[in-house]
Order: sequence, then structure tokens, then C-alpha cells
Amino acid sequence: MNIVFDHLIFNMGFWLTWLLIPIVFEILPTSWHFLTLMKQGYTKKDIIVPEKLPMISVILPVYNSSKTLYACIASIHNSTYPNQLIQVIVANNHSTDSSFDEYSRAQQAFSDLRIQWMNTNKGKSQALNAAIYNSTGQYIVNLDTDGVLEENALYNLVLHFENNQHDAAVTGTVLTKKEDINATKNIFLSILRNNEYYEYAQSFLAGRNIESARNELFTMSGAFSAFRREALLGTYLYNTQTVGEDADMTFQLRERLGSAVKLCYDAIFYVEPISGLDELYVQRQRWQRGEIEVTRHFMKDTLRITDFFQNFMVGRLMFDHTFIFPRTIWIAALFVLIFFGYSPLIIALSIIFMYLLYVFNSLINFISISILLRHFDQESRFFRKKWWVIFTLPTYNMLCAMIRFIGIINTIIIPAQWQSRSFADEKKSVKQVVWHDYDRFKKRNKKYDEES
Repeated sequence: MNIVFDHLIFNMGFWLTWLLIPIVFEILPTSWHFLTLMKQGYTKKDIIVPEKLPMISVILPVYNSSKTLYACIASIHNSTYPNQLIQVIVANNHSTDSSFDEYSRAQQAFSDLRIQWMNTNKGKSQALNAAIYNSTGQYIVNLDTDGVLEENALYNLVLHFENNQHDAAVTGTVLTKKEDINATKNIFLSILRNNEYYEYAQSFLAGRNIESARNELFTMSGAFSAFRREALLGTYLYNTQTVGEDADMTFQLRERLGSAVKLCYDAIFYVEPISGLDELYVQRQRWQRGEIEVTRHFMKDTLRITDFFQNFMVGRLMFDHTFIFPRTIWIAALFVLIFFGYSPLIIALSIIFMYLLYVFNSLINFISISILLRHFDQESRFFRKKWWVIFTLPTYNMLCAMIRFIGIINTIIIPAQWQSRSFADEKKSVKQVVWHDYDRFKKRNKKYDEES
């Protein structure tokens, strides 16, 4: 036992190098946030309800949304916010399915809700911009049509704005639909969806909660975000030249206009869970590309490594981009290190210890999220039943990190486009390259043998 301990001390440099990044950028911030919540006593501040609620506009950008549009409008109608104070604009983005029929069905079923249809130019950003100019509400809410609102979501959004006059925009909490997760029969897809659910909960109720408190939110959710009308009209509206239009809008408001962009954690929007590895692969690469494009556009002249502790974006980019390279390389290097004299036992212990650190990080987030969800009984019970995900999440996060790594490379070598290549297409291309190289190798060997 003493030999093992002495060996661990001898390899302390290896341990520190391997553990420094997750400890500094993930575990310490998570622990600090948890202690802050403990200090606050998990109490919600007093909310002032205005005597007269304002008019709001809800924009639904539609592209072939016939399967989900009616349910989305129904959730708006069935919310606790007064229907006579809601304007719904369905911004059609060149749909080719029966989306208009579903709109007509909703218009007839919910006659007390003011719903209008408008055709727009192609592209989500174009649809949103056209609808914004036709909106009349004091607050403008953007919703993706593949989700449904929690019944108090709109009401809580408005109360947030009314009680926080300096906030120009807020993003709600986006979670995946519980019923779809529970109905998943395929084991692999079920694990993927449960991890995605936990990831969303962790991202919004832990990560973005921390960022929001410091006005360092990198991006509002494109699926569910809300704005003061005057603040939104003070921007250049949504950028049509990037796949990260939601991040671009966040930077316009905070960096260009100096406004506050926050999280309203108790406004919940439920979206459809991931359909499989292909969608995860395309989605995360698109998010990565959007992050890089927006950062390059807004902060290319102001980001300096010397501002690591003053500018939150330096740390964010270092973690999301710069550090992802050595992290990815270390995955392969761990096994190669055996040939450089490192003990397999030390390497195995390193992997186990790293895994346990990430499990600990997930556990802290689990406790924090459970408390923040305490006002939502069904959601809280469902989340607590997913306690086992804290043990699978480190692997899921590593998978997402590798996809982001690929996304960085593709951003460099492939022109901007909304739809990235799927995992199946990438796998097919890799297989073709490998077989092509193998075939060339065989032919060269054969030629060499003949000449010999």
C-alpha cells in the first residue's frame, strides 16, 4: 500500500495537470453557487404583482410544424396569463406541410385568443424580424413550436420584468418533455434522453443561474426568450448571417447597448427530447459554430489573455475552445502513457478519480436543482427519480465535448451553414477514407513486392 501511495506522490505533477481544468472551471464554481444558495436560504424574494398586467406578443416561427403547432398554441391558451392580453403571431417560414391547417384549427378552437398568420422570407431570423415589426405587446416572447409552456411560464416572465426594471431580456428554463422520455423503449436512446434532460436542467438551473447573477449569460435560449419591446427595437434585430442568432442578440443587448440579460428560472418551456445521436451531433456542432461566430464578431478586438480574471468571455472561450484540445488529446494520451513508463495503476486511478470528481460535481448540481424545482411538484418528483444520471453524466458530457471539438474543426474548414453533416454521414465519410487509404496501401505493397 505504501508503494502505491509513494507512487501517487511521485506522479503529483501528472495528477495536477489532469485535474486542474475541471476543478477550476467546473467544480469550484458549482460549489460556490451551492454555498451561495445555502446562504440565501433558498428563499424567493418578494414579488410585486402589478394592478394592471401588460399586453404581450408571442412569436412562433414556423417551418413544417404541423405535428406540434396546435399543442404549442394550446399551451399558450391554457396558461394562467389572461388570453385577452396575448397576441400570437405565427410567422410562417416557407412551410410545405399542413402547418396552416393546424393554425386554422387552433384559431377556431381558441377564439378568445388573438392569433394571426403571416408569411415571411426564408430563415428563422427573417421570420422573427418580420413578426417583431408586427407585434404590439409591451413584452415580446419568442417560442419554438416544438414545445409547450408550463402553465405559469408567461405569468412568471411578466412578473420578472415588472420587478426587475433594468433587465432588457430574459431567457426561460428549457427542459425536455417528461412523457416522451418515459415512453422511450430503446435503452440507448432512453439513456441519451435522460442525460439530455439532466443536462438541460443543469445548464439552466445551475450554470445559467450563476451566469445570470453576474450578467454574464452567454446566450439566451432560442427556444424560449423574452424582451422589453423598446430594448429589442433598439438592436439590429436578429442577425441573418449566423447560425447563432440567439447568442448574437444576447451580445447586442449586453455588449452594444449595455443592458442586462437574465434568467427567469421559474418560467419553464418543454421541448421534444433528442431523436438520437445524429441530432445530437448536428445540434451541438451548430451551437459551437454559433458561439465562435458571435464571439469573433463582437469581441475579436477586446479579448486578451491578460483579462482572464476580468473578462468572463476569456475564461469561457479558454474552457470551451482552448482547453478542449488538450482535454481531447489526454483521452488518447492516457493509454499511450503506458508506453512512456507510467503505471497502468496510476492511469486507472486517474480515470476513476476524475470520474468521481465529475460525479461529485453532478451531485452538487442535483441538490441545487432539486431545491430550485421545489415549487413545481411534478417536475421535482420526476427530477429526483433521475438521481442515477449523476453516474452517467460524465460520459455523456465527454461525448458532447468531443462533438464540440469536431465542431471547432468544421467551423474552421467548412463554410457557414445551418445544417451540419449528421453523425451517420460523417461515419460514412470516415469509413470511405479509411478503406481508400487501406486500398492504396495494399496496392503500393503489392507493387513493392513485385519490384523486389
